[in-house]
Amino acid sequence: MEDLEGHPALAAASAAARAHLDGLRERRVGAPPDVTAQSLRAALGGPVPVRGSEPAEVVERLAAAVGPGLVASSGPRYFGYVVGGTLEAAMAADWLAVAWDQVAGLEVMSPAAAAVEEVAGGWLLDLLGLPAQASFGFPTGAQMANFTALATARHAVLERAGWDVEADGLQGAPRIQVVVGGQVHATVPQALRFAGLGSRPDVAASDEQGRMRPAALAQVLRRDGGPVIVCAQAGNVNTGAFDPFGELADLCAQAGAWLHVDGAFGLWAGASERLRPLVDGVERADSWATDCHKWLNVPYDSAFVATRDPVAHVAAMSWEAPYVVPGAGRDPYRYVVESSRRARGFAIWAALSQLGRDGVADLVDRSCAHARRFASALVAADARVAVLNDVVLNQVLVRFDDSDDVTRAVLAGVQAGGEAWIGGSTWNGDAVMRISVSGWMTTSQDVDRSVEAVLAALAAART
Repeated sequence: MEDLEGHPALAAASAAARAHLDGLRERRVGAPPDVTAQSLRAALGGPVPVRGSEPAEVVERLAAAVGPGLVASSGPRYFGYVVGGTLEAAMAADWLAVAWDQVAGLEVMSPAAAAVEEVAGGWLLDLLGLPAQASFGFPTGAQMANFTALATARHAVLERAGWDVEADGLQGAPRIQVVVGGQVHATVPQALRFAGLGSRPDVAASDEQGRMRPAALAQVLRRDGGPVIVCAQAGNVNTGAFDPFGELADLCAQAGAWLHVDGAFGLWAGASERLRPLVDGVERADSWATDCHKWLNVPYDSAFVATRDPVAHVAAMSWEAPYVVPGAGRDPYRYVVESSRRARGFAIWAALSQLGRDGVADLVDRSCAHARRFASALVAADARVAVLNDVVLNQVLVRFDDSDDVTRAVLAGVQAGGEAWIGGSTWNGDAVMRISVSGWMTTSQDVDRSVEAVLAALAAART
């Protein structure tokens, strides 16, 4: 390739990337059933090479070996988990981030990375309706965003109780009560475990859609004025439902509790005028976590955390060393766990620049419209197809013939067929199909094709 003359490995990578992207709309979505990690290991493995190879040969061999196992998760008919695609500008910016090879920890190591994170972070606070003066950071995903926020919360509530957890640890510290909803996402107890707070918090019961009940929180909250952290949710991972943030914030204010919001994908409702009522009151929380590699459609390894207490945030995350040269402005390492890390801000800035405020809103609204189209089409097609949730966002829970066996058979049939890929879950003890729409490439036609694939799998499951 003339445009990459002198860089044969990059030319090989570009050719492989183009081939993958050019076929993304029509290629099989999931890996073929006969392609497994074991079969791919056979093509890639063996003993460590004694002699090295030319870079272009390495890239070509890698692409050929792993190609059959690539999943079209960024394509238009992948509806498993909550996975977005990758916008072109974000993908290109991420390539540049690798080529530039900037360390996004200290301002002195990359003024460019520090500046772009500061701009992108301010844009995100504005788009999501969060306080303009909130501190923020860019961790790997919502798991680490939740951890960062909860470590900040731990510092703040213990400091109010007269304890310096960063200096003295948790041994002998006042007990922190942590309260979560009955449908808390698994990353929150995991983050609590990382923070030394244990993975068995107190639970405030949720309603039939997975929303935390304010009355249940009021019953659970401690009354002695001790340190409390409450974890709410924007976008239940199954139903898409939102906790009532205003009522929860009132109760937390009365108890002196820190209110954290896990909004891995649901926090993006704040970018949509139509959906913004779902997050009413979320700005009253003390910290927020969301993914950028979900609904913003940037490459993976990208998330956002923000807190109302910049001092506590820096105290929980920062460290000092004689060789560290503080920047004149904002050093990114003070707001996340990692010090040496890739410059995630370039792709986020590029995605926001490509879409603009209106484009982000359109992406969110369009995904939710596709989810409603899924729900209405499946229910209209067969009386024994049931949608179990209120489709308020981009999540649809479907059950077939009120049967675990049939539902699982439909899931297996869709995944094996390759036209679409949809995952499963469990809701109130029952097996369900969980449809999640968050990719920019998805069209109404892709939804209709996927509905046909589901109905074909249903017919096969009944025979």
